[in-house]
Amino acid sequence: MQRITRLLCTSILAVLPPLAWASDANSQARHQWQEGIATGYQSLTIQTDELDESARSYCENPAKDSRARLEGAWLDAFLAWQRVRFVDFGPIENNNRSWQFQFWPDSKNLIARKAAYLIRNDEPITPQVIRQSGVAVQGFPMMEYLLFDQQFNGGDNSLSAARTCELLTNVARHVKNNSDKLMAGWQAFRPHYLKTDQYRDITIRAGMATLEILEERRLAQPMGLRGNGKRNPYITDAWRSGKTLLTVEATVDGLRQFFLPGLATLLEAKGESDLAERIRTQFGEVQQNFPGAHLPMATALTEEGQFRVLQSLYVDISQLTTLVNDQAAVVLSVVRGFNSSDGD
Repeated sequence: MQRITRLLCTSILAVLPPLAWASDANSQARHQWQEGIATGYQSLTIQTDELDESARSYCENPAKDSRARLEGAWLDAFLAWQRVRFVDFGPIENNNRSWQFQFWPDSKNLIARKAAYLIRNDEPITPQVIRQSGVAVQGFPMMEYLLFDQQFNGGDNSLSAARTCELLTNVARHVKNNSDKLMAGWQAFRPHYLKTDQYRDITIRAGMATLEILEERRLAQPMGLRGNGKRNPYITDAWRSGKTLLTVEATVDGLRQFFLPGLATLLEAKGESDLAERIRTQFGEVQQNFPGAHLPMATALTEEGQFRVLQSLYVDISQLTTLVNDQAAVVLSVVRGFNSSDGD
C-alpha cells in the first residue's frame, strides 16, 4: 500500500507544471526572507534600546564603567544594523531611514562639522532639532564621532560635557525611535511582501548590491585596488572606532543568516543544489578570515602581514560575489538594477 501511495504521489508531482514548482519555491523563499529580516530588525530594536539607556546612564553618572558600557552598547547596536543593512526596500525606504541610521560615505567630513555647529550653538538640542538637522546628525556615525574621534575627545567639548551629552542622548533616542518604527513597519509590510511576486527579484538584487558594495567600496577602494591606487582607511565606515572590519563581518553574517536561506531554496528548486552548496561553503570561507581581521583598518592597511589577511578576505568576498551575482542571478534570471543604498 505504501508503495502504491508513493507511486501515486510521484505521478502527481510529475505532471505538475513547472510554474507550480516555481511558485511554491518563490513563496517559501519570501517567507524565509521575511522571517529572517524580522529577526534582524528585532535584534536592532533590542540593541538600540540598550544604547539609548546606556547613553542616558553615562551622561547622568559619567564614570569609567558607564563609559565602557556605552561604547559596547554603541558597537552592539551598530553591528545589529550592519546585519540588516542589505535590506533596501520596504519601510527602510521611508524618510531616508537607511541614511538616518548610517550616513556614509562622508567625504566632506560633514558629521564633524555638524557636531561642531550644534555643540557651539546656544539653542537647546532637542528631539526636534535632531529631526531637522539632517541625516549626518541622526545616526550611528554621529555617536561614533562623539565617542571615538581622537581630536574631538582631546578638546573641551569631549564627553561628558553637557552640550555634547545633549547631542549624544538625543541622537541615541532618535535611533531607538527609528528602530521601533522600522520593526513595526516591517510587520505591517509582511502581507504585501509575501503576496507580491516582484519581491523575489527585489530581495535578490538587494543581496547582490550589498556584495558589490562590500567588494568595491568597503574593501577594494580603501585597499588601493581602485581609483588612485593609494591605501586609505578614512573612506571606510567606522574608521574612528577601529571597527571597520567588524562591520564587514556583521554584514556578511547578516547575508548568511537572513538572505542565503531563501536564495538556496530558489536554487534548489531549479535543480541547482550544487551551486547552493558552493555558495554556503563560500560564506564559510569568508567567515574563516575572522577573527584574524578583527583589527583597525588603518593597521590592516599599513602592516604588510596584516594586509595579507585583508587580501585573503577580499579574494574570498570577490569569489562569493561572483557566485551570487554572476552565477545564481543568471540561473534565477535576475538582472542587476540600480540600488539607492550604494552612496551615489
